[in-house]
Amino acid sequence: MSANRPAAVVVLAAGEGTRMKSATPKVLHELCGRSLVGHVLAAARELEPENLVVVVGHAREKVVAHLGEIDPGVRTAVQAEQNGTGHAVRMGLEELGGGVDGTVVVVCGDTPLLTGETLKSLAATHTTDGNAVTVLTAEVPDATGYGRIVRDGVSGAVTAIVEHKDADGSQRAIREINSGVFAFDGQLLADALGKVRTDNSQGEEYLTDVLGILREAGHRVGASIAGDHREIAGINNRVQLAEARRILNDRLLTQAMLAGVSIIDPASTWVDVTVTFERDAIVHPGTQLQGATHLAEGAEVGPNSRLNDTRVGAGARVDNTVANNAEVGPQANVGPFAYLRPGTRIGLKAKVGTYVETKNATIGEGTKIPHLSYVGDATIGEYSNIGAASVFVNYDGKDKHHTTIGSHCRTGSDNMFVAPVTIGDGAYTAAGSVITKDVPPGSLAVARGQQRNIEGWVARKRPGSAAAKAAEVASREPEGEA
Repeated sequence: MSANRPAAVVVLAAGEGTRMKSATPKVLHELCGRSLVGHVLAAARELEPENLVVVVGHAREKVVAHLGEIDPGVRTAVQAEQNGTGHAVRMGLEELGGGVDGTVVVVCGDTPLLTGETLKSLAATHTTDGNAVTVLTAEVPDATGYGRIVRDGVSGAVTAIVEHKDADGSQRAIREINSGVFAFDGQLLADALGKVRTDNSQGEEYLTDVLGILREAGHRVGASIAGDHREIAGINNRVQLAEARRILNDRLLTQAMLAGVSIIDPASTWVDVTVTFERDAIVHPGTQLQGATHLAEGAEVGPNSRLNDTRVGAGARVDNTVANNAEVGPQANVGPFAYLRPGTRIGLKAKVGTYVETKNATIGEGTKIPHLSYVGDATIGEYSNIGAASVFVNYDGKDKHHTTIGSHCRTGSDNMFVAPVTIGDGAYTAAGSVITKDVPPGSLAVARGQQRNIEGWVARKRPGSAAAKAAEVASREPEGEA
């Protein structure tokens, strides 16, 4: 076990976040496939803490339900009234039975750019320096709204953190700020929280006052400086949410490119943290990759595609396509303008072409559905060809039914397959057919009315029309002349 492993991590996630102007609790807003608090929990888990506690308050039922979905092992503590960060941490410690032996790391639930590496560095500094408390700090271009780090002019030791509203002019000029992330000695933290006062502009218990209390008691107060000040940025409104999304997306794309993925235009490409790639994958502009999407070696996606929870096989090509919970086999070809709905499974070297929609469909190796078709609730064998403008009629108004088309079949254009129906291996269906019965292997199915020409109909029913005049001229022309 690592010596820097904390006894507990306490995540502060009780605030309402009124500046988000949203019915959704602030910490549940998403970027790059995770909620704000989800990103924080992922970073905290890299510390492998013995206990992980989230302090909830506003809309706590929604927050607790979300935590149960993304991290069932997390514990929750309730801050019924938002009486400050110090009060919130006290609620977290009470959930753990009071004082905690070992290091307690406190993080904010709205800092999605914070990394596990930075938290590990904080914990290591705290342990190595033997501090009672270690604050994560950063120097920022604009410190407005942040608590300032006040240091001893001689030793450089941290003497206090002054909130922006309580800072004087000289203190507001300081650019080193408090991130709101700390490592504490658990027992000393519990004792100091009992001494925090509320004689400040907000009438709240500031967690930052613990530093002064511990320092006055003769304990060591230290700091760990974050390498990138953007990591500690908190999210308070939609503008900051968008800025953080851009930063995190750039970070993810950089990682992918350094691992051998070609991102043609990073500025127009968006990915979730859960997306994975293999080398030599290519992502074209205007593409969004979401959820558990995976691009195998040499896969090529885009431009203008959105894939969610979709796997794209090695060497496959997906162009101008929307796909959700689908699987594209190796060397398959999809699009442009295809729509792959849940349950679509496309085999090796198969093709799903232009304006084709699929749902709950298994498409065999080498099979082609080139254009203008709907394939739903179906199984198609190997090396078959589905004619243009075909519809798999799977719904009778009450239930969904399945269509099976065998291998090496050739179905004509403008076919309707009224499920349940089976087309045997090697069978053909004629263009314009409505197939309502099973077709035996090797048969030709023709299901359409015979054509009947009613001569002179236009002249009788549409006299004087442009069509009638054209027909009259054509009827006078000698056969064979243009």
